[in-house]
Formats: sequence, C-alpha cells, structure tokens
Amino acid sequence: MFRGILLVFLGACSFGILSTFVKLAYQEGYTLGDVTGTQVFFGFVILWSIVLLRHLMGHRTLGVTATDKLKLVAMGTSTGLVSIFYYKCVQAVPASIAILLLMQFTWISLLLESVIKRKMPELSQVVMVLLVLLGTALAGRLFSGTIPDFDLAGVGFGLLAAFCYSVFLMINGSAGNNLHPTTKSALLLTGATILVLSIFPPMFLVNGSLGDGLFKWGLLLGVFGTVIPPLFFAYGIPKTGLALSAILSSAELPVAVAMSYFVLQEEVWPVQWLGVALILAAIAASNLNRLYQRQKSRKLTTA
Repeated sequence: MFRGILLVFLGACSFGILSTFVKLAYQEGYTLGDVTGTQVFFGFVILWSIVLLRHLMGHRTLGVTATDKLKLVAMGTSTGLVSIFYYKCVQAVPASIAILLLMQFTWISLLLESVIKRKMPELSQVVMVLLVLLGTALAGRLFSGTIPDFDLAGVGFGLLAAFCYSVFLMINGSAGNNLHPTTKSALLLTGATILVLSIFPPMFLVNGSLGDGLFKWGLLLGVFGTVIPPLFFAYGIPKTGLALSAILSSAELPVAVAMSYFVLQEEVWPVQWLGVALILAAIAASNLNRLYQRQKSRKLTTA
C-alpha cells in the first residue's frame, strides 16, 4: 500500500514540475514545437526501449489484437493535444496560473460524465465543483481589487488542455487494461507522437538545436512528462484505489506553484496559496466521501 501511495505521489509531482521546465526552455529561445516535439520523441524512444527490453527478456503480450492496439494509439492523440494546449498556455500566462487552468479538468470531467451518462451529479460533487471554482478565483487573484492582466488566448488554451485531459482520463480507463503498463503507455504515447510531429515537423533532428541545448530540455520533459507519470500511475493506482489516487495526484498543483515561485521567481500572493489549499481540500473531501460511501456499500453487501 505504501509503495502504491509513494508511486502515485511521485508521478503527480513529476507532472507538477513540467511547466517550470517549459518556461525555462522558452527563456532560452526554444519554441512550442521544440518542447512538445522533443518531449514526445524522447518519451517514445525510452518507453519503446523498455518494451523491447521486456520482449527480449521473454515477456510477451498475449490476448491483445491489432485493433486493440490501434485504438490505444488513436486514444493517445488526446495526450498530444494536452501537451500542445498546455505548453501554449504556459507560453502566455504565468506557470502558477497555467496549472490552475489545467486543474479545471476536475469539474469538466464531472460535466462530461453527466452529459454522456445522462445523469445529474450528486450534491457533494456540485459542492466540490463550486469550491474548485472559488479556489481558482482566489488563486487567480480575481478578488484582489484589480483584474490580473492575463492573456485571454492563454487562458483559452489552458481550458482546452483541461478539456482534452478530461477526455483522456475518460477513455484511458476503458481500454488496454489487460496490457502491461509499459506497453499501454508506449502505445498511447505513439498516438501523441504521431499527432505532435505531424503538426510540428521534427526539425530539431537536423537543425543542430539538440546539440545547442535543446537535448537537456527534451530529455527532462520526456522523462518527467511521458515516462515517469504513466508508469508510476499504472503501478500505483491499482494498489491505492481511484479515490485515494485522485487525492494524491492533486499534488501536482502545489508542486507547480511552488516551482514557479522558487525557480521562476514568479509572484505568488498569500491569497493564491489559500486558493490552492481550497482546491486541494475540495478534491480531497470529494474523494474521501466517495471512498467512505464505497466502503459503506461493501459492508452492507457482505453483512
């Protein structure tokens, strides 16, 4: 259990530091195509190398058709869209605000689920959404007396990233669950790689930018963005359960805000920390209540 908790927590922290790496890469003059392209490229190489190594060691993928694999590749395009929209958002707004916009997937996921299943959300879920929105308003300094001068296009890209992330979460749990986590992650990343490199041709492979400094950012983003999180989540979530994992995965929010403050020297007001705390409390309360109701239901069933 402890190992699962640690893996999910570390996977979330890994996601949380990405916006800082991207900001630093932008400061060195690299483009959106450079950071997204090198991230998926290095992640693709690392994950498929691990899959190949497992294959050489005698581990085989059984009972999975080519159609199932193609479905996972298609689903992986949603993660490519998350990277493109999120990193475009990071380009236009402070990193501490970009992560807040991405965290809106919490209520967007609930809304999508309600529409698809044609089922009204529970009262506790509605309260969670309201608290997340209030926390976002506080963290975004909307009640500070003066409206922050944020790039509206950047805000839009952040919300698009949150929407694509919500779609990915919904479809990710419905396919490929019988595959080894490494193979599933590699197939999903293949879809993301095809999408990203189709939009941004990999000129970094021939123009010398890798040798000029892009290599380190691509490797960091590949490892911390496309290798560690999916593998750690795949191993950790089955041990901790979805409710506890949702609480642990919210660690990416304070990590991203802290990194933007300490590394990027962005201004983070006390009211913003209050907003972050409110969002985390809303996520924790909602999932703890879900966990309690599930355990209560199990006791009634076994009684």
